[in-house]
Amino acid sequence: MLVAAFKGQGEIGQRALSVLDDPERTLVVSDAVRLEALPMAHYHRQPQEAAFYEAVFSRAENIAWNVSALEQAQNIAEAYGIAAMEAVHIAHAIAAEVDEFMSAGKPTKPMFRVTGICMRSIRDA
Repeated sequence: MLVAAFKGQGEIGQRALSVLDDPERTLVVSDAVRLEALPMAHYHRQPQEAAFYEAVFSRAENIAWNVSALEQAQNIAEAYGIAAMEAVHIAHAIAAEVDEFMSAGKPTKPMFRVTGICMRSIRDA
């Protein structure tokens, strides 16, 4: 969702930006989100993209790596057949007791089968 918001293109980009800019929403990001977003922006020498992510992270609640969540991620990945990093993100969100997990992923992706947390896609109208 961060990449879609940074690019800001089309309806998906605008929806991502509106989620990030919603004053009624408390953003929660884990160290896994930081690891997934920032290194590539830096590697590809995209300082504006890195600065955008840092701005989002600076106003979000940060959830540090959690060994219990990482263990739960494996259970989630196995139970729902989802990719490792998606499972890590979801497990940390569950551990943080967030109200909902927002993604730019298509709602048909396996990650949206996960129960125990409200899973939402910005692609849903």
